[in-house]
Amino acid sequence: MPGITSYGAYIPFNRLLRAEISKVWGGGAVPGEKAVAGFDEDAITMAVAAAIDCLTDVDRKDIDGVYFASTTSPYREKQASALIAQVLNLDNHAKNILVCASDVRPAYPKSDKEITFGDGAASFFISKNDVAVEIEEIYTRFNELMDVWRSDRDTYVRSWEDVFIYAKGFTSFVPATVSAALKKFGLKPGDFARVALYSPNARQLGAAAKKMGFDLESQIKDVLHQSVGNTGTAMAMMSLVAALEEAKPNDRLLLVGYGDGCDVFSMKATDGIASIRNRRGIEKHLASKRIMTGYTQYLTWRTQLETEPPRRVPLERPSASALLRDNKSGLGFYGVKCLNCGTPQYPPQRVCLNCGSKDQFEDYCFADKTGKVTAFSHDMLGTTLDPPITGATIDFEGGGRIKLDMTDRVPEKVSVGMDVEMTFRKLRYVDGIYDYWWKCRPIRS
Repeated sequence: MPGITSYGAYIPFNRLLRAEISKVWGGGAVPGEKAVAGFDEDAITMAVAAAIDCLTDVDRKDIDGVYFASTTSPYREKQASALIAQVLNLDNHAKNILVCASDVRPAYPKSDKEITFGDGAASFFISKNDVAVEIEEIYTRFNELMDVWRSDRDTYVRSWEDVFIYAKGFTSFVPATVSAALKKFGLKPGDFARVALYSPNARQLGAAAKKMGFDLESQIKDVLHQSVGNTGTAMAMMSLVAALEEAKPNDRLLLVGYGDGCDVFSMKATDGIASIRNRRGIEKHLASKRIMTGYTQYLTWRTQLETEPPRRVPLERPSASALLRDNKSGLGFYGVKCLNCGTPQYPPQRVCLNCGSKDQFEDYCFADKTGKVTAFSHDMLGTTLDPPITGATIDFEGGGRIKLDMTDRVPEKVSVGMDVEMTFRKLRYVDGIYDYWWKCRPIRS
């Protein structure tokens, strides 16, 4: 029986207090915080981060395909899953599937969605081998309804008025679909140890749970709305990751997704669930965070607040041919390792920097390596949306040295000897093309 063999999640390091938003626009203080993608993050980089978490202890040669779901993919016409597969160094041929969902949804300033939306990603490895969570039953229904949408001409997510979209959509359609699904499955609400449920906000989650007969405290245990927000396509999957972090063998779980219809999955944890606990998942990502300086920083990162451009020569558009040549070394972060002396080095060389031997190398991936800071600097004059630009020289565990930009750091806490890990990020956007590469960051734990 196919099922989940591994899971992963990603929550951005940066959080915005909701009180900062209400303070600007007026009104009562709103509790909690929302996760905010960094200025160098998007739906693709977050999907990669969730996938890396998912692939802990997984042989990437076993993965035959990648599915990617998002309403905010950086490209309107270009397959993002191919880019993700290249970054993860997967083979290009599909029985075992890596599924990623990620969203960075834009909301109108001063809207309720600006308060409730959050950014995040989740990933699952689906296979018939070494299954940790069996997929027992699936039930799905469609519901064509203009409740929440964003057209190709819109910048921000739109919606109809709340009474209508909940009465005709989520709060009525989801309970009806779940009821029909449980009847088909021959199960009842009390048969499930945990329920992972998409919901637009905490209030509607409570209303729907009550209608379906699920207990909010013991079965649903919402940890996302208060501290992360509604993460769109990733919401149900992230909720499932949170449930799996506490699941025990033989626990039955219900996964419920919603969006122009409803998908219901009945799942059951196997004895293998204990073997995939060593992920960051939801719990560890929630604990690792930095509170943003304020609402204007959020608007700037979202490019909703225009600031003066750099007074320098504009960046040149990267060429498609150069990007193709750099697929392996740039996106996959591959260098080489000398077969003569064993020295790893980046970028790939023909002559070893250590022993001088020529053309005696094997491929060597740096993306999954950790390292230590041997030197660093803070550049207050360089152009960045998160000043200063922190540059660091890194000595990798196992050998190799490189200079990288550091992200997700608190400048005052950067130090020589700091442990860092690699993270895939957006470098720039020039004339229609996104340029991605790798940065380092303090290890999130």
